[in-house]
Amino acid sequence: MKTTANTLLKKVYGYDNFRPLQEDIINRTIAGKDSFVLMPTGGGKSICFQIPALLFDGITIVVSPLISLMKDQVQALKANGIKADFFNSSITPQEENEVIEKAIKGDIQLLYLSPEKLINVSSTWLKLLNIKLVAIDEAHCVSMWGHDFRPEYTQLKTFRRSLQNVPFMALTATADKSARKDIEAQLGLQNSKLFISSFDRKNLSIEVRGQVPKKKKLQEIGNFINQRKNESGIIYCLSRKNTEEVASYLKKEGHSVTFYHAGMNFEEREQTQTDFINDDVKIVVATIAFGMGIDKSNVRYVIHYNLPKNLEGYYQEIGRAGRDGLPSETILYYNMRDFVLYSQFADDGANATMQKEKLNRMLQFAEAKSCRRKILLSYFGEHLTENCNNCDVCLNPPKDFEGTVIAQKALSGIVRMQEKDGITMLINVLRGSNNADIHAKQYYTLKTYGVGREVSFFNWRDYIIQMANHGLIEIMYAENSALKITPIGWQVLKGEKQIRLTTPIEKTEKNAEKKQLKITSQGETNTSLLAELKKLRLSIAKEEKMPAYIIFNDKTLKQMASELPTTENEFLSISGVGTNKMEKYGDDFMAVIRKYKNVAKPRKQSTTLKTFELYNKGLAPIAIAQERNLSITTVFSHLSQLYTEGKNINLAQYVTKEIIEKVRVVFNQFNRKIELKPIYEKLNEEITYSEIRISITLILKEN
Repeated sequence: MKTTANTLLKKVYGYDNFRPLQEDIINRTIAGKDSFVLMPTGGGKSICFQIPALLFDGITIVVSPLISLMKDQVQALKANGIKADFFNSSITPQEENEVIEKAIKGDIQLLYLSPEKLINVSSTWLKLLNIKLVAIDEAHCVSMWGHDFRPEYTQLKTFRRSLQNVPFMALTATADKSARKDIEAQLGLQNSKLFISSFDRKNLSIEVRGQVPKKKKLQEIGNFINQRKNESGIIYCLSRKNTEEVASYLKKEGHSVTFYHAGMNFEEREQTQTDFINDDVKIVVATIAFGMGIDKSNVRYVIHYNLPKNLEGYYQEIGRAGRDGLPSETILYYNMRDFVLYSQFADDGANATMQKEKLNRMLQFAEAKSCRRKILLSYFGEHLTENCNNCDVCLNPPKDFEGTVIAQKALSGIVRMQEKDGITMLINVLRGSNNADIHAKQYYTLKTYGVGREVSFFNWRDYIIQMANHGLIEIMYAENSALKITPIGWQVLKGEKQIRLTTPIEKTEKNAEKKQLKITSQGETNTSLLAELKKLRLSIAKEEKMPAYIIFNDKTLKQMASELPTTENEFLSISGVGTNKMEKYGDDFMAVIRKYKNVAKPRKQSTTLKTFELYNKGLAPIAIAQERNLSITTVFSHLSQLYTEGKNINLAQYVTKEIIEKVRVVFNQFNRKIELKPIYEKLNEEITYSEIRISITLILKEN
């Protein structure tokens, strides 16, 4: 069976190796046992039930909560030559009969149903099918402890009882320990095994920005998008009103944008989703009602306009970026008003205590001054040993300082203003602002007026929020956000207690450069050829009326533009190219690549020597990459080549002996073929391409 599963992986999907846990899950399913699969968004859940479905002589039922998700996945399966269909409320009675007829005849390998439809037909024609596997996607919907509870999912337990000898597989991207137990019980899983994949999505950068005023927030988002004009993105907002306001602002700025929320009618929501999936609209500003059915692989950024209400939802939402594995960005904006509003919602809802605890954890994450990925992953029971170096805290570590005097100035101002005003007025008094409100209240006469002129407005705001977090002051939202001093605050003001504050983190060009170097994609890609390949993909997508990324995702196109395949074998070696897609699209794409190869100028042979010159001047690889505007991977490739040619390069300093030995084992398993990608995947993506290349160079030199 193992060989068959691997053969299908390559032939149908175009992948050389399974991701961690996928093969174990498939083998367990083929053995007829239940499984609970907990994998991050974009982690490869679908293959876990799709490959068994192709191996079984019968039909696999997939329960999915959203029509758009079913359509998307069925289109992708058909593009790979798999017999798949869906049965939900979007199809006509005639189409329903056609699907039923095909299913009974055995002409469908995977049938997607909504939970409502499944319950309705479970005692009729569904009984006539040779069901070999049932997969419950988005399984967290069955749990009251989950963040997206759906009552209709709870009826699936009855369906489970009717198929005692059929393996069931529950799949979700978000479920804490309470939800996991509940899901197993609600679905009636029998001796199921829990498979938890790594939740570390290394390609996603994480950034949090707190207490940014609305006007500045909109400007920042507009500037961010301006630098990513042709990229797809999602912006999540707390309210329907916010979605329309933000979309309107961005539209006036000339962006391809629309909004989405539950107040729209079904046709409007469906059209918005279709336009986004097909790249007719680049940006969707939405409430959290949007996204669960999005399988779009080329979303390059996700922005949260407000604080999410829990880490499960936040993680699932940012997981919609970079599903193709390419570098993608996430930004979270938050302020204390979001927190208070959610607290009020929690008071009025079910499980108030639990919801508030989750909200507190979310706020702690947003206000953290240590590696954010460590905090996020630890919430899901996974612990990183080192900092990620791909979040705002890692890229610009905070420095603390003796902040007692700063705090005393702010506290003194609050006292002299009789604890009646909010943050903005306090800052204006401390900075000596000359505006009408200050004069109307005669605050310019206070002793604290102007004592903090040397501190910027942004820094004062950060310090005051830190004081609130340390418990020195309270923000009384019911009293127009007036600041009140706590007993601890009075101790600091009187000099009885010291306080340390951290230097505010501001985004700088230097940080942006660091981040860019961190997320540079592997290998060199010709941008003009990539643009041509994308143009061809779009024209085929329009003709076949399907999303462009279903034909080939961005990662696959980038590899084509880098490796320039012009024969069938070369084309099939590209990750994501299966036999069916090669037969359908291979000639068209290879024709574009051949045309490019014929007109492209040969690469100058002296490029490695330029790297060697800079190396001899004492520049580190990262500095050479900056100087030459190359990826760090390319620089290490040059250094490896120079070392092989006998140049005086100290290559061993860039890898540890432990890494070399790990690479050696896998390199030998692949019969010492220099194939970086399979080795990278076999090592669970834990060792970089550069480290693999260097290790192989050193291993070969030994002989």
